Amino acid sequence: MLKHSLIVAFGIGAGAMAWTGEAAARDQIRVVGSSTVFPYSQAVAEEFGNATGNVAPVVESTGTGGGMKIFCQGIGPSHPDATGASRAMKKSEWDQCTKNGVTNISEAMIGFDGLSVAHSRKAKAIDLTKRQLYLALAAEVPIKGKLVANPYKTWNQIDAKLPAMAIRVYGPPPTSGTRDAFVELVMEEGCKGFAEIKTLDKDKAKEVCARMRQDGPFIEAGENDNLIVQRLNSDPTALGIFGYSFLYENQDSLSAVTIAGVAPSFETIANGSYGISRPIYMYFKNAHRRAIKGFNEFIAEYVSDAALGADGYLHERGLVPLPDAKRAVVQKAVLQAKPMAAPAK
Repeated sequence: MLKHSLIVAFGIGAGAMAWTGEAAARDQIRVVGSSTVFPYSQAVAEEFGNATGNVAPVVESTGTGGGMKIFCQGIGPSHPDATGASRAMKKSEWDQCTKNGVTNISEAMIGFDGLSVAHSRKAKAIDLTKRQLYLALAAEVPIKGKLVANPYKTWNQIDAKLPAMAIRVYGPPPTSGTRDAFVELVMEEGCKGFAEIKTLDKDKAKEVCARMRQDGPFIEAGENDNLIVQRLNSDPTALGIFGYSFLYENQDSLSAVTIAGVAPSFETIANGSYGISRPIYMYFKNAHRRAIKGFNEFIAEYVSDAALGADGYLHERGLVPLPDAKRAVVQKAVLQAKPMAAPAK
């Protein structure tokens, strides 16, 4: 699984060795970032440790935004080597990285993930639309021509066909890429079509559509998605929002809420018929490749077919693989340490 490790020396600038002498301060790879990508990074870390005999990397679930902030603080052994993200790096994050000397980064789209809305298997099945989710979770909603503070307390107040059950949804905090993706793919799409929204200017409409309610029905559960799983298991009336991998790993106790009649699965996420899906990423500091023991080999393991392929061990954890041709492009770029281009926005 480490057969690509010798290739990764290509494309690494001479500056990568500038602080090699300091590397004795740390002989363990450090990975931060998205709670969605966390189980994949953890699996690769375990495989890397078993295959090489090296100490397994430390993997921390800090959230996408939190991971980018830590990742971009600088180069050297006091800073992490890689970060996972459930969305692409933003220009503002790139600018912060550049400001702090983190200027040579390889980006790897590792696959696709579906944002799952789920509940306990003890609960009755429920189908929701993006419009209904927006009305349940937004801070302000359109009612009789006006935007008002969200008055809905139960699902049947939104639609009489929905259960007379309290709206209680556990979800990610603002630092999470899952939250960013949920806002973009559900909240912003769900608010389209309302006449009250169409009268607003673009910035105000985006703000109204994106702002989650803070009066109780939506509960920020931190970056630990396993905590949401535990809460759903103890409360059959609640819903939770997290990456598909957590639903997949807990399908013995959890069921998906179908979105407009479609349930998340490897097939529906890959073909786009499930409406809440997104690519997920890893970012690697090229200046750390030779300076941190085993980092080259860890990167090679992460992008190997054994990990990312259709039959790879990350697929077994819930990752929806890239098409073969796209994966080959990603592998070549990362193994040759190709620097990513600056994000457009």
